[in-house]
Amino acid sequence: MENQNASPVTGKPALKLKGIRVDEMTFRLNAVRAQNGTKMELKPTFARKVRRAVENDKLFFVTLTVKIERTEDQPKPFDLCVTHTGVFETDASTDAEKRAALIAGTELLYPYLRAAVTTLSTAALSSPIVLPVIGGPLFAEDREPAPGEIFS
Repeated sequence: MENQNASPVTGKPALKLKGIRVDEMTFRLNAVRAQNGTKMELKPTFARKVRRAVENDKLFFVTLTVKIERTEDQPKPFDLCVTHTGVFETDASTDAEKRAALIAGTELLYPYLRAAVTTLSTAALSSPIVLPVIGGPLFAEDREPAPGEIFS
């Protein structure tokens, strides 16, 4: 889980995954059944929160959340929420390097979130939910250059 040296070609800073914590894993069955021949779209939504450690400028936290929730016009057979937080250490100093570290950290954390969704749905004796494998940035804002501060 570690990229010890910055790449001279890509300029990516060193990044180390220090730990992962599970903040929430919930699965609630809803009294909704699909009509014969009708498929329900689950449409998971993803969110990310990024925080920097006050006491150590090299540490930052990435919190990823995936939700599948019913709405009035989009009933779902269940509600699901999984939130994981990863703690990362980086030697990034510029905004561009910090952004690259954030994107890399998100990419490192996503497979753990993906596995937790499958495990949770399977443990609930539901059909396993398998999120797609993502080969690249998960969030649209990571695919484009974005000026400004990325840490809150």
